[in-house]
Amino acid sequence: MIEKLKNLIKNSEYDAALIISPENRFYFTGFDSSDGYLVADENEAVFITDGRYIEAAQMKAKDCKVVLQEKSAVQIKNILSSMGAKSVAAEADRMTVSQYALFASALEGIEIVADGSLDREIDALRSVKTPEETEKIRTAQRIAEEAFEHILGFIRAGRTEKETALELEYYMLSHRAQGISFETIAVSGAKSSMPHGVPDEKVIENGDFVTMDFGAVYKGYHSDMTRTVAVGGASDEMKEVYYTVLKAQENALASIRAGLSCKDADFSARSVIENAGYGKYFTHSTGHGVGVEIHEYPNLSQASDKALKTGNIVTVEPGIYIPGKFGVRIEDMALVCENGCENLTKAPKELIIL
Repeated sequence: MIEKLKNLIKNSEYDAALIISPENRFYFTGFDSSDGYLVADENEAVFITDGRYIEAAQMKAKDCKVVLQEKSAVQIKNILSSMGAKSVAAEADRMTVSQYALFASALEGIEIVADGSLDREIDALRSVKTPEETEKIRTAQRIAEEAFEHILGFIRAGRTEKETALELEYYMLSHRAQGISFETIAVSGAKSSMPHGVPDEKVIENGDFVTMDFGAVYKGYHSDMTRTVAVGGASDEMKEVYYTVLKAQENALASIRAGLSCKDADFSARSVIENAGYGKYFTHSTGHGVGVEIHEYPNLSQASDKALKTGNIVTVEPGIYIPGKFGVRIEDMALVCENGCENLTKAPKELIIL
């Protein structure tokens, strides 16, 4: 991945790049740490980290020189000077005001390019997954699906939302997951109308929908899936809403291909829900990229004219949320291909009544 960064710099108007975010440090070096800096130009890359990580970084960081962190701002200035850099691009979207002030002072004589161009270029790089990245995401998704199969035997009237969320997380973490992708959502009954509701001590009751949004991390890569199930039975209205969401999701999956605009992918789901009379209850975008972060570029949104590319991995997750009653969301992950997409999610989607 370091070669991608070097090529990016080679074709840019700046001389070097300063990578400060944990996600991008991991993406380019393959080494995960809470602290450090990656400095690169078109010829070389230097990873600076502190004593907690130095030994591991020397063994695991790929295609870069690893040095012990001392006075980091001074070190970075010296490295850039040795590279002959007159300008360095920084991650404007991920840098704090205090960090910018520190480097603006320390890198006197070197222009800091903090206009967001580096962020956009890295986002575009990360959005197209290599086969190796795709396989890690597949594995992360398999772990999540195994957890879903397990939880179907766990959920019943009398369990709480929190118990359900914790059981999903415990299963994933005890079955190869490095971590969970985000705080697990498991909400029931009227609370399922909250797209990002927080599980608590609410007891699941017969007649409830239970919406679960969860994912696993495997070797640094995330998965993301949502399923909505019914407990004890489902009313005609619940079934109508469920199958409207399912139709919208399947319509979007059928439309996704390289070259399709993100807003058209969104419309392929949104139009089904709007035509069914539930348009005002679909309150978020249809999906987002997934990779070393749970939310990445591109976004399947009404606001995005960007075209999907072969190798993008995006979620497809339309929903209908009726306040005070219930909500339904169904989410898969799709690998964008030249003439369509591959659905990476194999879990069943027909309405399950437990």
